[in-house]
Amino acid sequence: MTAKIYGLESLVDISLDSGARLTLRDGPLQLGWRHSGMTSDFIAEIMALPYARSKKDYLQAHHDIGYLSNELIENAVKFRQPGEILIEAGMVKGSFLIRVQNAIDSATASRFQQLLQRLQSREPGLLLLEQIETNAISSAGGSGLGLLTLLSDYDARMAWTFEENDDEHIILTTTAAVAMPPSSNL
Repeated sequence: MTAKIYGLESLVDISLDSGARLTLRDGPLQLGWRHSGMTSDFIAEIMALPYARSKKDYLQAHHDIGYLSNELIENAVKFRQPGEILIEAGMVKGSFLIRVQNAIDSATASRFQQLLQRLQSREPGLLLLEQIETNAISSAGGSGLGLLTLLSDYDARMAWTFEENDDEHIILTTTAAVAMPPSSNL
């Protein structure tokens, strides 16, 4: 299998063995959409617990973890091919790190790789503003606003690995990390 990596390669090899691992089983798209919010809320509840001593830190950690998790899980549900979605999450060196893996078709992979190349060539904040303006005058889907918001407003560090497999699908692994407030419990 050949792998193509976009973004921060250093995120790809970080182990999440001591974190949480969830698997969303294949089913109707409506079921996945309905459960992606619940899944991201669950992850945020569990991962924000070390910040419970400070209401402000807890609320910020919960919000950031929930938003990041929801964006990645929703994208995996929206663009997936039949099969499972694997989610791994944990705290690593003062950051929340999440890894989401799912199968996509080659056309989706190609479009997404073009978007990622565009992201690497421009500043995410400017691309976000351009996309907001484009969305205001167009009804085209697949805008990438969630991804651009993560990169611009949340300072998310991200990596994407595309691996070809034997059944003509591509396995997409998205890894993202956001810095968390310091906690005495970590």
